[in-house]
Amino acid sequence: MPTLYRQYRPQNFEEILGQNYIKTIIQNEILTNKIAHAYLFCGPRAVGKTTMARVLAKAVNCLNRKATEFEPCNKCDNCLNINAGRNLDIIEIDAASNTGVDNVRENVISSSRIGSNNNKYKVFIIDEVHMLSISAFNALLKVLEEPPLHVIFILCTTEIHKVPSTIISRCQRFDFRRISVVDMVKKLERIVKLEGIKVEKGILEAIARQADGYLRDAESLLGQVISIGGDVITREEADLVIPRSDFNEIASLLEYLSKKDAVKAIQLVNNLVDNGLSLKNFVADLIQIVRKIMLAKVNPNLTESLGLNFGETLEMKINTLTDSLTLPQLVRYLERFNQVNNELKNSFIIQLPLELAIINLCLGEAPTVSQPAKVNIIPPQPPVQNNYTAPKVAASKSSPSSSLVTNVNTTLEQIAAKWSEVLIRVKPFNHALSFVLQACALSRVEGNKLFLTFKYKFHKDRVNSPEIRVGLENILSEVYGSHLVIEALIDENLELQAPVAPVIEKEPVKEAETVSPNNIINNILKTFGGEVVS
Repeated sequence: MPTLYRQYRPQNFEEILGQNYIKTIIQNEILTNKIAHAYLFCGPRAVGKTTMARVLAKAVNCLNRKATEFEPCNKCDNCLNINAGRNLDIIEIDAASNTGVDNVRENVISSSRIGSNNNKYKVFIIDEVHMLSISAFNALLKVLEEPPLHVIFILCTTEIHKVPSTIISRCQRFDFRRISVVDMVKKLERIVKLEGIKVEKGILEAIARQADGYLRDAESLLGQVISIGGDVITREEADLVIPRSDFNEIASLLEYLSKKDAVKAIQLVNNLVDNGLSLKNFVADLIQIVRKIMLAKVNPNLTESLGLNFGETLEMKINTLTDSLTLPQLVRYLERFNQVNNELKNSFIIQLPLELAIINLCLGEAPTVSQPAKVNIIPPQPPVQNNYTAPKVAASKSSPSSSLVTNVNTTLEQIAAKWSEVLIRVKPFNHALSFVLQACALSRVEGNKLFLTFKYKFHKDRVNSPEIRVGLENILSEVYGSHLVIEALIDENLELQAPVAPVIEKEPVKEAETVSPNNIINNILKTFGGEVVS
């Protein structure tokens, strides 16, 4: 069986996938008979650059095309010869194999001076044009500046940055984009229909996603799947060619993360490993899905302009997840999963990086009043000592210091009274944090929110980090018996004072009992006996 991408290469503009704006411009130029003398098609591989060039060459030389049409007929002698590669006026040059100036002079400059045979235009299609040498580009530049009227140049490249600006400025440039999953699935459905093979749409979508926007890759994968199976392709047969990834499991994992259910999420990951699923592929697909949801949250038009469409089946599942995840959550997920992707290859226990990420994501945000954190990551606390210091309380100007915490009757004075206990409990959890908290001022309480003011921004940012915040708020809940939410503020004019120890009332010292060196000596003599020798 011939290679699918060659057998089903598009033969007209309608069959070319994507690139709609490029097709529209070129079609209008054909209709108005305003063909440019030089085109530059740039973009990634396998997205239709050479195919577009051949269709354009056919359209301008088609013998049966009417003035009101832009599509080639694919029936006349010129079209048939171009399709078969026999038309002498359509010259395709591989610049990677003909990089020298002599090849340009012989194959391009000399040939361009000779008139066409039965064609209106002589078309030069130079593929991978960026491979030409500097001297070859200089030779090509001369003919591009003043080409014969019957000549059209179509330059194709995957590395536009290597093409001299003098060449680019003399061409009509078009930037090709990768092809969307939806468009590729339509092409694959057409191929399997013509081949008389039954393949479920989910398999075709998986092939398109695996191809990552490159149609030729998708057609090659489909050819491999067809060669393995018979008239009906099963999921098991497709899994032999396409790396298996279950997007239902990805949806379930994201659902567990949104609910902070670390237990079910970890169980899911271990079930995948037990069933032989590649975690590397799973995490890669997970990152793609989370990125898609994140960009859709930023602006739905972004996903369309970037071609982030994963097929009808998967898109329906993604839409159900979008409402349950916030943009900050998605950003954290992506950052953490990117780390996991780099850690998987070196992990002794393959699932451990993903398990750690799940625990981190489930515990990394402050719990709400109605849903406290499920796992307490604070270590056991030592007994409270009375000799620890606490930061001095700064009175609030905006609200009286006796304002109450909602429903718990905790005042600012009560918080200050037990602040030394908070510092004691914080120290085993985070030693550096205890020193940071000594350099803050207890500003005010509003509702269930405790405001802490810091002089330095890095202190404020440290307390505001999700990992620190959740631990600190758990400690406050234990010390004060109510849920308090931390709000860190910054005041560069804050006067830092030395920590003040809790005041312990003592009986006043009688004047007669005032300690002096003589009294100390007398007490020692009374206790142990002896006399002072001068």
